[in-house]
Amino acid sequence: MKTTEIGRRGESAVCDWLCTHGYTIVCRNFCVRGGEIDIIAENAEYLAFVEVKTRKPGGLATGYDAVTKSKQARLIQTAAAWCAQHPTLLQPRFDIACVLMKNGVVLSVDYLENAFDATGSQFIF
Repeated sequence: MKTTEIGRRGESAVCDWLCTHGYTIVCRNFCVRGGEIDIIAENAEYLAFVEVKTRKPGGLATGYDAVTKSKQARLIQTAAAWCAQHPTLLQPRFDIACVLMKNGVVLSVDYLENAFDATGSQFIF
């Protein structure tokens, strides 16, 4: 299975998780020059910008470790572009979802709400 297919399956698992937890999926794979957001979802309070990391069990680094400060900055910039195009009254939030997958089967979804924020960035939400 190709890396992109593994990533898509992980994203689909997170979309399912979000829907069962009261979210509506607004957009998948929103792209602008220099950035991409895997999932944008909303509930009554929040507009969640979700970064999904899919890994095999037993790896040395978690998916959370892969969301570096530079990756966070790109996500914030991309989220600002989304908000400029789609004004909302919902509170934006940055979440990370880590999916464990083995042989094409999703073993678990670990979801971290408010994993980081836009403090220190030039963007105001």
